[in-house]
Amino acid sequence: MSVHKDLINHAKNQNQSYQEFQALDELREKYIEEAIELCKQGKPFTTDKINEVTNKMNRINLRIISLRKNVTEDMVREYVTSLEKK
Repeated sequence: MSVHKDLINHAKNQNQSYQEFQALDELREKYIEEAIELCKQGKPFTTDKINEVTNKMNRINLRIISLRKNVTEDMVREYVTSLEKK
């Protein structure tokens, strides 16, 4: 019976980790959008908040989801430039 309880606890923990990961992923996307908007407006921005969340996500280390890359200010600028060319 303890194996059954262990499996239930493991599944519960995995689900909690996944839910935390999802919430962080949404926050990361929000911060990315904020950086993009500031860049489009020619205002100063940083990627500090994005990468702080990214590092938290990567520490969760869900095996089914690949690690996220840190974002640089140059990456944001390149993306905004690519949008302007379209």
